[in-house]
Amino acid sequence: MGELGEWRHLCVDMQRMFAEDTPWHVPWMARISPQIEELAGRHPAQTIFTRFLPPEHADDMPGKWRDYYQKWWMMTGEHLPRGLIDLASSLASLVPPARHFDKRTYSPWIDGRLHPILQSERVDTLVITGGETDVCVLATTLGAIDLGYRVIVLRDAVCSGADDTHDASLELLHDRFSVQLELMETEEFLSEVG
Repeated sequence: MGELGEWRHLCVDMQRMFAEDTPWHVPWMARISPQIEELAGRHPAQTIFTRFLPPEHADDMPGKWRDYYQKWWMMTGEHLPRGLIDLASSLASLVPPARHFDKRTYSPWIDGRLHPILQSERVDTLVITGGETDVCVLATTLGAIDLGYRVIVLRDAVCSGADDTHDASLELLHDRFSVQLELMETEEFLSEVG
């Protein structure tokens, strides 16, 4: 793996609205939760949980996001029970010392708040887990690569609702970004950091 610098575990959108019975349910989430619980449980102070926050109303969002939430109206704040934006119950108890980072888009980088936080902590490596591999995880990973971070994606700790695009996303990341990104199993990473 090479020398591991100052790292953070960026766990993407492991929220009740994806874990429970909603239109956005991701069945695989249950399969990857043990790996995420193990990593975050051993290293809570290094863990940042992103949370995808739908708007209160579709019209609160710009451009095509408005259309998106007109389609998914039942997932807007006016219809979605508030508690469903929370982390999955198995992870919620880790905050603090783990942290939340709330975002309105697939990528946590768009509004410009996360990168300065990580830079102030001298972070150079991001270990990425969560869901979905082909949406928010992909956006998070590509943004991290663009910003110059060393990126480690734990392949057994990311999930999607679609097997084909999950597999294709991991293949894309491995084949096209091999200098900037490593794919690894959770146990392999934990054996390096303890």
